[in-house]
Formats: sequence, structure tokens, C-alpha cells
Amino acid sequence: MWPDRRLLDLFKIEFPIVQAPMAGAMDHELVIAAAQGGALGSLPCAMIPAEKAREQINIIRQRISAPVNMNFSCQKMVEADPARMAEWKQRLAPYYRELGLDPAAPVAATNRAPFDVTMCELVEELKPEVVSFHYGLPDQALVKRVKAAGAIVMSSATIVKEAIWLEENGADVIIAQGAEAGGHRGMFLTDDIAGQPGTFALVPQVVDAVKVPVIAAGGIADGRGIAAAFALGASGVQIGTAYLRCPESKVIAAARMALGQAHDDSTVITNVMTGRPARGVANRVMREVGPVSPDAPAFPHAATSLGPLKAAAEKLGKVDFTNLWAGQAVRMGREMPATELTRALAGAALARLQALSV
Repeated sequence: MWPDRRLLDLFKIEFPIVQAPMAGAMDHELVIAAAQGGALGSLPCAMIPAEKAREQINIIRQRISAPVNMNFSCQKMVEADPARMAEWKQRLAPYYRELGLDPAAPVAATNRAPFDVTMCELVEELKPEVVSFHYGLPDQALVKRVKAAGAIVMSSATIVKEAIWLEENGADVIIAQGAEAGGHRGMFLTDDIAGQPGTFALVPQVVDAVKVPVIAAGGIADGRGIAAAFALGASGVQIGTAYLRCPESKVIAAARMALGQAHDDSTVITNVMTGRPARGVANRVMREVGPVSPDAPAFPHAATSLGPLKAAAEKLGKVDFTNLWAGQAVRMGREMPATELTRALAGAALARLQALSV
């Protein structure tokens, strides 16, 4: 029934849908619900310690027998520049004073460590069926160990050159991340935000450039988008934003309301929140300081000074400093259980593909 079954056979899932790993917005509950609907559930592990990841995977394994994807980041770490951090704190000082906070108070650093030996040992222990990466791939020695543990390896490409590099360096599946996609850009061979292609332009060019299966990501939130991805040569889709308003997501009430009120032009690409380009619904600090600011320290250090502001504002029911990561199809999100949403998306896609084949 699906034009391309490579992803279904490779992942052993019912539908060619990957539930996107969205750090900070979800945990095992969304993974389980999406997997019960027939998708590949993905657990974001980039911002949690190994013990927490182990606990989450164990809960998932106890609840379902479906395959699971563990997702990690593999960025090259940049040391915090004290002078740059001080300037950034000064730039944010008026917000601190507004919220009754001391700008001079020490702030705990954000936990965004890249994939390392400790996490690789966890993968070898837990043996997830799939391991995905953002910002390229880790060192070849680690990639080989992940594969030896039996995992399928996939990663995101935002340009064709990145897709080719990923295939040459061991990726079994490539996620073609169009500029419409929510969250951090998976860029690793380019820093040119202005040149990032959209999903419709990127997917067919990646499909033509590599032999491995390609997953389309960005701006896909209903059956029409899934059918379009297959028409472009994709073997499946990755969907994140459409799941944000499901009851299983961990999006707080104020953020859920902001997402529900968003329109097609509500999202922007910003570096203000973390120091790395990411797409989300514009909030106060993104509008007033950015959305792209040369003052923002390198990833992930920009997020450190925003932490106290985020916590204080959320206590007041505001999302002025909260990451509202979402793609351009945010308006198409629905408030329904993730299991039902997954099946509805797949059913609508199959109906659309059948109509197009007549």
C-alpha cells in the first residue's frame, strides 16, 4: 500500500512515520503512545543523564514491544567565553530586574553534552533498534560501536552535501530536514542560515544524491504532507510539531496555548534561545533581542543566562523566555492522543496516495 516499504522493513514498524525526538517537550509517554499507533517512537537523550535515559527506556520496554529510537546530539563543544557571557548577561539584565532577579547571581550551566563513551556504553547495554544523531555523527569509533550493538544509525541533513557526508560516514538512513522544520537546525557542514532549502526542494535532491532511505522532515503535519513526501521520493516522514499538543507531551499549559494560537507566519529561526539556529514560535525575548542576534553566545551557552528568566516567567504563566520550538505547520497541530493522531495521519496519507494513483 505504501509506494516505498524500505523504512517499514528496516525499522519493522507499521507506518513509515518517525515521531520526532523533541528534547524538553516529551518523555517516554509520547514515545509509547506514538509507537502504539504504529510509528517509530523516539526518545530525546541529549539533555538527560545516562541514568535518566536508562530509566526511560526501561519504562518503554516494559510497556511496549515495538522498536525504539534513542536520539543524541553530537555537536563540537565550544568553551564559554567569559567576556561574551558577561555581555550577554548585561543584555538580559533589564529582564532580570523586571522579574526581581539578581543579574549577578551565578547560574547553573545547561546540560547539552554531545554523545560520548558513557552514552555509547548505554546504547550497548540497552540495544535500541535505532540510534539517531543531530549535527552530524560522532567519532567513527563510536559509530562502529553503535552499529555493532545492532542499532540502525540515522542523522539529519539540511543540505545535499551533508546527506552525502552522512552516507559516506555510516548513516543507514538520512533525515532531510527542510527549513520549515521546528527545533534546532541539524546543520554541521554549513552555518549559512539564509541558504537553507525547504523540504520540497531538499528531499528530491537528497534522494537523488544517496542510496540509503531518506526521511522527509519539515512542514509535514497531515496526510497530504506525508503523501507529498512519498511523491518526492522519500521512504518516510519525521513528524514533531503535530505531536506537541497531544496530551502525552510535556508542553506546559502556557506554551500549549501559544502553540494553539500560532499561525503559518508565527515561527522564526532564532539563535537567541541557545546560541544555535532553531525554529520556534516567536516569544518576547526573540522579538526584542533577535530573532538572530550577534550578541548570543555560542551553543549551548546562550541558554544558560535565560534559564532563571524562563523559570521566573513560567511561574507567572508567561512564556516570554520559553523555547516554543515548532515548525511552520504548527497551526495544523491537533489536540488528540498520540496513538490516535498517528493512525489518523497514516490513514489520511494512504487515502491521498490511493486517490493520486487512480
